[in-house]
Amino acid sequence: MKAFVFPGQAAQFEGMGKDMYESAELARSLFEQADDILGFRLSDVMFEGSAEDLKQTRITQPAVFLHAIVKAKLAGEAFAPDVLAGHSLGEFSALVAAGAMSFEDGLRLVYQRAMAMQKACDAAPGTMAAILAVEDDVVEEVCAGIKNEIVVPANYNCPGQLVISGTVKGVELAVEALNARGAKTIMLAVGGAFHSPLMQPAQDELKAAIEATPIAIPSCPVYQNVNAQPQTDPAQIKLNLVTQLTAPVLWTQTMRQMIADGVSEFVEVGGSGKTLQGLVKKLDRGMATRAL
Repeated sequence: MKAFVFPGQAAQFEGMGKDMYESAELARSLFEQADDILGFRLSDVMFEGSAEDLKQTRITQPAVFLHAIVKAKLAGEAFAPDVLAGHSLGEFSALVAAGAMSFEDGLRLVYQRAMAMQKACDAAPGTMAAILAVEDDVVEEVCAGIKNEIVVPANYNCPGQLVISGTVKGVELAVEALNARGAKTIMLAVGGAFHSPLMQPAQDELKAAIEATPIAIPSCPVYQNVNAQPQTDPAQIKLNLVTQLTAPVLWTQTMRQMIADGVSEFVEVGGSGKTLQGLVKKLDRGMATRAL
């Protein structure tokens, strides 16, 4: 059984999509359509922008989404998933690729999500840190022990790699405590506290847009971040998309569940093609992986 998986923020790179734009009419059409929907030349930033330009949340999210969808469309019959999943933002790519959401609606939602998250970041500054070389329960215990600040597990990426998110002070206190417990910690250069309670304003803003967006039964099950379970029910998919903004990304749990359900190959779609493959290999070194 094949799982096609889509990366999220941090999968961007300079010049992303330019090769596809220059070589395929279908790609040119999708890039131009995206520019029209957004009302600005996202394609120009993707093709010619600097790494700093691409780090802006309002650019990163639609760029990573668009790049992945174009990749999937160009693959034609080679895009043949039995199940799908996406890491954070990548969940929107997975749902569009599964036919649960139109390309146009998916792109609009992704851009609205990016703008709402940026607004929440500006209103309540926060940060994130990667925690390596300790068990997840140690990180959970330390976060729960920080009082009068917000700090929570945000991304369960793979065994031994968990990202925490919260107020600047909360994350700093957690990092200090985790260093004392033998962890390796890396402060991340991000614009805010994604997948934490600080994203509640963004969740509130996006809820109405998600609820108003038509979502159909996907062509195959889509494993969602909030519970690591396969989903085909449109109403539940919507609820999980709303919850996702403030809930942790259960990617480790998702990969484990997919393997338990019979997945024997993971195919990464979009970005550099290496991010999610690397996480799979850290969970199961013998698992077959490739990029589309």
